[in-house]
Amino acid sequence: MRRGIMSQMRFALPLLAIIGCVPAAFMFGGIVPSVQAAEKSLEKAFPSSEKCKRCHLRVFEEWEASAQSRSIVTAPFRITLERYLAKADKKDQGMCFRCHAPHIVEYGELLPQFIKEVQSKDPHMDGVGCSQCHLIHEVDAKAHPPVPTFQLGKTIFGNYDNAAENLAHQSQKLELFGSSQFCVTCHDSLPQTPQTANNLPDWLGAWKTSQAETSGKPCQSCHMPEAVGESANGEKIRKVANHSFPGRFGKVRAEAVELDFSTTVKGATSQVEVSIKSLVPHNLPLPHPGWSRIVVDLAIMGKNLKTVYTEQRFYQRVFGGGDGKETVFDFEAKTVLQDTLLKPEETRKELFTFPTPKDAPSMDVVVTLTYAPVHGPKEFLQAVEQDAPLGQKDRAFQAVQIAQKKTNVLLKK
Repeated sequence: MRRGIMSQMRFALPLLAIIGCVPAAFMFGGIVPSVQAAEKSLEKAFPSSEKCKRCHLRVFEEWEASAQSRSIVTAPFRITLERYLAKADKKDQGMCFRCHAPHIVEYGELLPQFIKEVQSKDPHMDGVGCSQCHLIHEVDAKAHPPVPTFQLGKTIFGNYDNAAENLAHQSQKLELFGSSQFCVTCHDSLPQTPQTANNLPDWLGAWKTSQAETSGKPCQSCHMPEAVGESANGEKIRKVANHSFPGRFGKVRAEAVELDFSTTVKGATSQVEVSIKSLVPHNLPLPHPGWSRIVVDLAIMGKNLKTVYTEQRFYQRVFGGGDGKETVFDFEAKTVLQDTLLKPEETRKELFTFPTPKDAPSMDVVVTLTYAPVHGPKEFLQAVEQDAPLGQKDRAFQAVQIAQKKTNVLLKK
């Protein structure tokens, strides 16, 4: 993918999860061009992350493998944006970009260009990259959704002390970059449309009162885990922040829950009680978009390891549109038809009852938790498949295992 040109950067870039921006201009319908942006071209004000690679190779490679680097290139996003643009009022057409390409805040007049970049399937500009995060100077947390302010120039903001002196840019530490509020700017910001305004619950749940947050463990603790390495090429080894942003993909998913179960055999009927303890300080999964869900899968194998029983439970938020029917698009939602999300740090019990396998000395019990692949109406899935370069092999169609536990249970004769 080609990238634009930017000045070299020699500052450790502690990007944080998905950063999105929700300016007042969006909240009231229009996009107002920034005064400071008028003095610079888009490419100069928000340089491509490709240029950062010259000095920050480690950070770039981590970011390049992350979901953030694909914020405007995935097939589900393109199809969703197309659906939104077909329904949205012209003055609200930039809404999706406030998180997927937050520099729209400064360049609202270039909205048609942003749309064309997405539709090209090979955008030259970043959606969520180095400059889209590290030029944020402050966030108005009192606003809902929170409102960030960019400071365009040669000062790069982050969370490291003692940044190396260099000729490329100045560096300034801001406490904001070490707080959950930086993440929440986007991760708890529902699309604000006439349909959704004030009707839908937030994404994260009661994260502010969670044990993790109140004990001083912000989002970065899990999603930017501390490591040791170079913050800039050739710099002294130090503690650094990981920029691959593990979540659905990455090691952190295996640490998201504690899974356990017990089995009871009662003659011709058996039961499995599953205990699922969420270890994360937010809803699991995050319900944006409406196809996000976790599957609890029970499988029972009897004689010769033949599967004799299966059952699934879903943890998800199901949106209802104006016609009362299910929709996977939260911008179409007017209500919530079902909410089985795991709440922050919640322990959920699931009881499964099934016929005891016959003519078998024992049975194998397997419980698996997975992030489900994209799902929804047939026409939506077909559109995603046709749009994705790899079709059904696209990442969107792949289930991702979170945890699995199995045991063999002897059966009474």
